[in-house]
Amino acid sequence: MKRAIFTITQNEPLTSTVYRMVLRGDTEGITAGQFVNIKLEGQYLRRPISVCDCVADELTLIYKVVGKGTAQMSGMSVGEQLDVLTGLGNGYDLTSCSKHALLLGGGVGVPPLYMLAKQLIAQGKAVSVVLGFNTKSEIFYEDEFRALGARVTVATADGSYGVKGFVTDAISEIDYDYFYTCGPEPMLKAVYRATKTEGQFSFEERMGCGFGACMGCSCKTVTGYKRICKEGPVLRKEEILWDA
Repeated sequence: MKRAIFTITQNEPLTSTVYRMVLRGDTEGITAGQFVNIKLEGQYLRRPISVCDCVADELTLIYKVVGKGTAQMSGMSVGEQLDVLTGLGNGYDLTSCSKHALLLGGGVGVPPLYMLAKQLIAQGKAVSVVLGFNTKSEIFYEDEFRALGARVTVATADGSYGVKGFVTDAISEIDYDYFYTCGPEPMLKAVYRATKTEGQFSFEERMGCGFGACMGCSCKTVTGYKRICKEGPVLRKEEILWDA
């Protein structure tokens, strides 16, 4: 974990509720699947945001406006500075995939898969990405994944674009030997049941401290309790225990 001051270089809407923020600062050691924790003036708790991309000294975050903190972020301007904790959480293990990775993202679970896809493709691995949204107006980053060289499928729950249904409705014709996923828990449960190989799950949890001190985001696994902010957010399929 590292604390640094970052400067906002970009903060723009991608949809009516989803924003992309680019920060410049000390990005050393940041890996795919990790998150950052942002201090906001007037807010008691920091806001955990998944890392979308990291290139040189620029960090890209994509966040959805769902409360006071993210609403405050959406109103920030280029040049403002933020107090950020970086290098948080356990990221994705890229070595587990041998040839063809399947990436499954739902809503704001899509962003952390972007840096992962880029790194897997750089290793010479084939990447298929399935992006899930409720409706066409909520879609973002489809073109960005295609530009990386990934095979992209979009699923919408209402059928307004792409495959009608959920991400699990779009994987039957895709060949893969390993998968990575991030999204809301109902989606993750469905992916757990539908996938045919081993894989890694990135969990979204409410966090207090964000670095393992408060134990507020603990979950039960086959080897005991693990903290989503510390031993997670990425857990392997074989260690997950779902609540009844």
